[in-house]
Amino acid sequence: MAFTLHNSRLHGVRQIESPNQSNRNSDDKIDLLIIHNISLPPGKFGTGCIDDLFCNRLDADSHPYFREIADLQVSSHLLIDRNGTVTQYVPFDKKAWHAGESSFHGRSSCNDFSIGIELEGTDHEPFLPSQYETLVEVTNLLLIEYPHLNLERIVGHCDVAPGRKTDPGPFFDWERYKGALETQNISNSV
Repeated sequence: MAFTLHNSRLHGVRQIESPNQSNRNSDDKIDLLIIHNISLPPGKFGTGCIDDLFCNRLDADSHPYFREIADLQVSSHLLIDRNGTVTQYVPFDKKAWHAGESSFHGRSSCNDFSIGIELEGTDHEPFLPSQYETLVEVTNLLLIEYPHLNLERIVGHCDVAPGRKTDPGPFFDWERYKGALETQNISNSV
């Protein structure tokens, strides 16, 4: 994969600019990573509809579910699809609109101080090895670039919006993911 991170962008990935972003305040330090899942239509993969949602061009008439969400203005910094391919929609120094009403350790509005990564998937089926491999590689770059991030500050959407959100869901293997990060971070520091 061999991604690099420079000027708030991942290089070696698809870049599609979402209009659904805003400036961070100068005192907002990036110190939280939020993992999500998404599939559009629900349970369908590889449709291109996630790009359309994040760029405000989702056709409300193309699927009944889209009538409910077509007017949402949402985005994420990154999407990792089922093949492990990454798309960046928002530079990391900008706020993506991914967490909604949220709170972490008493701080509300998590979009202000977080990075959001969407995994193409659902709450009802496992994620793929390629997605974990890519997520680990990207997360390791983020841990280096943003020193206020650490393993305890990597959470699911369900953790910052409990009762409202359930993603990344029960099939996301936190032990596998964080275990790979710990192993790589230890080997990189020796």
